Amino acid sequence: MTTISRCPVNEGAIPVLDDDPFSSEILENPLPFQERLLEAGPVAYLSKYNAYAIGRFDELSSALSNWQEFISGDGVSIRELEAPKGLLQTDPPMHDAPREVLQEILSARVLRKLRDDCMARAIALLDAHLNGFEVGAQVEIDGVKDIAAVLPVNFFPDASGIDEAGKDKFVDFADHNFNTAGPYNDLVKAGECKASELAQWMVQKCQRDALKPEGFGADIWAAADRGDILPDHAPLLASSLIAAGVDTTIYGISGLLYGLATNPDQWEKLKENPGLARVAFDEALRWSSPVQAMFRKTTTDVNIGGTIIPANSRVMMSYPAANRDPRRWENPDKFDLNRDPSGHLAFGRGVHQCVGQHAARLQAACLLELLIERVQSIELVGPVEYHHNNALRGWAAVPLRFTLC
Repeated sequence: MTTISRCPVNEGAIPVLDDDPFSSEILENPLPFQERLLEAGPVAYLSKYNAYAIGRFDELSSALSNWQEFISGDGVSIRELEAPKGLLQTDPPMHDAPREVLQEILSARVLRKLRDDCMARAIALLDAHLNGFEVGAQVEIDGVKDIAAVLPVNFFPDASGIDEAGKDKFVDFADHNFNTAGPYNDLVKAGECKASELAQWMVQKCQRDALKPEGFGADIWAAADRGDILPDHAPLLASSLIAAGVDTTIYGISGLLYGLATNPDQWEKLKENPGLARVAFDEALRWSSPVQAMFRKTTTDVNIGGTIIPANSRVMMSYPAANRDPRRWENPDKFDLNRDPSGHLAFGRGVHQCVGQHAARLQAACLLELLIERVQSIELVGPVEYHHNNALRGWAAVPLRFTLC
């Protein structure tokens, strides 16, 4: 039960939320909290953590673009952490050169060359579950374990030139990294026992001599050889691609499948017009928002929506609240392919906008192209299960029934 009172600082100008956004209850179903955040005002104060939160679309867009006053260089966790400085934990000018390198390596132009490989992996994935069945047959699968958790783990490390041995560890490595964005709770503690081992394993995977001669990893080391980035930064930059790109894509595709299964009219619309595939993925990202929260720190007193957030404050950026803000989106709780979802904040905004978004889009596009061709209808056949993570909206199970074309 939350209460909304007035903030003890700023002469009571900011509403207070007593919720714990990292409680099991809210991680299981964050929507009511996000609605309260939107209703509270442009800024709310989280009394449990002595932190602030921004959820409304316009104000969050502005804050995300304002890297000078909302910095990432002191970490994107609610806590002060001593950790290696990856791309997300740096600001310009330190941030500029590594980002330019990754933007070129992960550009839409470059990823188009990988489409055939991605499509081949998606075909093999669906063949494993759908081959041997006749037209009209019904096949039950788990949208997470059988599809969403398979394609990114196979495609992305291979595209990076990373040896796939032990690839199940990629998800665990990323899961713990995202958990550290929250408080020191049971989720963080549960991952600590293997955190050091996984980090060392990941760094070793990204050393020059461990990488394949072609791939994103080799391209990063080539940038180091040119002097575009420091050699010490190369393995950290390569590992950050996995940490940021695998779990988020798994949950993005999971949300897409869930949205289509629970909105059969939208699946029919997509079948009738396959050109809506990109809209479908963007709408799923807006609607399900895989990244739930990251933090920034204010460098000065900042005016947001007419209220002042004090200097040196931790501020939670609530992407899913903004993506369902009724001030920006009509009927925001509806999964609707009639809307234009471009401009959603699931990939962030500004200098820290997700540099790997084209890789996620490629995987979703290949998968949707095949599903449209092979599947007549998608149904949800049981309750979904969520995997709790401090920063992500994670799915553990999405039980589906495919009726084949």
